[in-house]
Amino acid sequence: EVQLVESGGGLVQPGGSLRVSCAASGFTFSTDAMTWVRQAPGKGLEWVSTIRRDGGTNYADSVKGRFTISRDNAKNTLYVQMNSLKPEDTAVYYCVHQGYDYWGQGTQVTVSS
Repeated sequence: EVQLVESGGGLVQPGGSLRVSCAASGFTFSTDAMTWVRQAPGKGLEWVSTIRRDGGTNYADSVKGRFTISRDNAKNTLYVQMNSLKPEDTAVYYCVHQGYDYWGQGTQVTVSS
């Protein structure tokens, strides 16, 4: 059974940093691309970033230069390091398996003073 479990969300002030993690199980993590998707209050889903099996990465323009996606294949864990956070980064962040077939339950990130 595929499981994706996010953790690390919370409340942070504008300009602050946060690292969100996603523990994966039930599939061969190291061979699959992984993605972060977010959903802001009252808005649709927004693709944030993807990391491929070879470690190559892509970012949405809205987070480029501020967010860093990474993976630890030994720990079957996906990360996103979020720096210089803005109020508009407030959202539920989801960890998503390639093909968008499996999603985590999401973790809330709130950027507010």
